[in-house]
Amino acid sequence: MKQLNSKIILLSLLWLTLPFITQAQENKRLYEILSKDSILISSPAIQEQEDQDIVTEVPSHYRKYDKRVHRYRRAWEALIPTHTKIQYAGGMGLLSWGIGWDYGKRGQWETDILLGFIPRYSSKHFKMTMTLKQNYIPWSTYLGKNFSLEPLSTGMYLNTVFSDDFWTSEPDRYPKGYYGFSTRVRIHVFLGQRVRWELPEKYRKFSKSITAFYEVSTCDLYVVSAVRNSYLKPDDYLRLSFGLKFQIF
Repeated sequence: MKQLNSKIILLSLLWLTLPFITQAQENKRLYEILSKDSILISSPAIQEQEDQDIVTEVPSHYRKYDKRVHRYRRAWEALIPTHTKIQYAGGMGLLSWGIGWDYGKRGQWETDILLGFIPRYSSKHFKMTMTLKQNYIPWSTYLGKNFSLEPLSTGMYLNTVFSDDFWTSEPDRYPKGYYGFSTRVRIHVFLGQRVRWELPEKYRKFSKSITAFYEVSTCDLYVVSAVRNSYLKPDDYLRLSFGLKFQIF
């Protein structure tokens, strides 16, 4: 009788645990199928623990490669012009336009390349000019309401005229040393002042600031003439010019 009761109790327990055993077998079979044909994603907690255990070290040759790429990109980015300029007169043509670059800790240095033109006047054709200009702006003073004053700007520039009427070396038709200078290339020095207006953001479309400036300049030929000819007046060897600078970056 006791053996019969034990068998009945054992069958009853087996009957109660049968669904759980069956479900476990099905889960095991499903896992085996998915592990072959699918990508299993662990839970966030497990994934986080795995990420903490992973230590990534970039090989040294990859670090050197990245540095070279960054230097390469910086070199090309430095060639992008930061501003444009338009200038009236100044011994570089009636009107000149060009691009330039700002650099230095405070952007106090500028280098410009300008193309200009000289109208026909008494000649048969108008002439093109090219100017390489170096500017230095030591300091600026904030005036309020987005305006700043640059009380001093100075520098020098080289100017050339594209025309057969001008020459670098004296033609053979002149005695040697008759002129002693080039008529094609002029060296200029200048002093001037500027006022800069920082555009409000809602008005910024093509530039972030506009600078108006004037310059008083002279060139090597004018200086030599003024020294040798005391009767010349300042307006004979000094030139006044005006311009606008549009800051892009």
